[in-house]
Amino acid sequence: MLGVVPDIDPEFFSLVVVPVFIFLARICDVTIGTMRIIFVSRGMKVIAPLLGFFEIFIWIVAVGQIFQNLTNPLNYFAYAAGFATGNYIGMLVEERLAMGLALIRIITQRDATNLIDYLRAAGYGVTVLDAHGKQGPGKVIFSVVKRKNMRDVEDAIHEFNPKAFYSVEDIRRAAEGTFPVTVPGPTPFSFGRVIRRGK
Repeated sequence: MLGVVPDIDPEFFSLVVVPVFIFLARICDVTIGTMRIIFVSRGMKVIAPLLGFFEIFIWIVAVGQIFQNLTNPLNYFAYAAGFATGNYIGMLVEERLAMGLALIRIITQRDATNLIDYLRAAGYGVTVLDAHGKQGPGKVIFSVVKRKNMRDVEDAIHEFNPKAFYSVEDIRRAAEGTFPVTVPGPTPFSFGRVIRRGK
């Protein structure tokens, strides 16, 4: 008869549907939780609590399904696997978003003129200090960059000073600064220009 939904086999529902649901629910809530922690560390006071609401709501639903089906060991496996997968996906999402700023510190023994000129020409603010290390004189280069531009800076380091030591630190808040930006236009091509924050 048309319009009648066939009954789901209770055993199939318990052994397959419930574990899959728990697995997917855990992926969702752990991914949201990973993003929430990142937003908290960046001081985003509106979106972090909102994500926390959905995170705990999904978690309660997943745990409720486990307590209703305590005799199925697949539920425990699905819970743990969903937790692990959610952490991985959460990190991928955060890396994809690349929100916020980062401080990159470059220490090089070689002449860093080409690297410095490239970074400044690309619109990055660069501060250079003379230094002296175990192997002699060198340069310490500081630059605060948008995290989405980190790959460009790292590629420049590998090209101009492949043996340079560098470290990257997250920055929660920064005032002023020089950053490269892309000016949107009516064509599919875009051109970079330098924008100065603050005065």
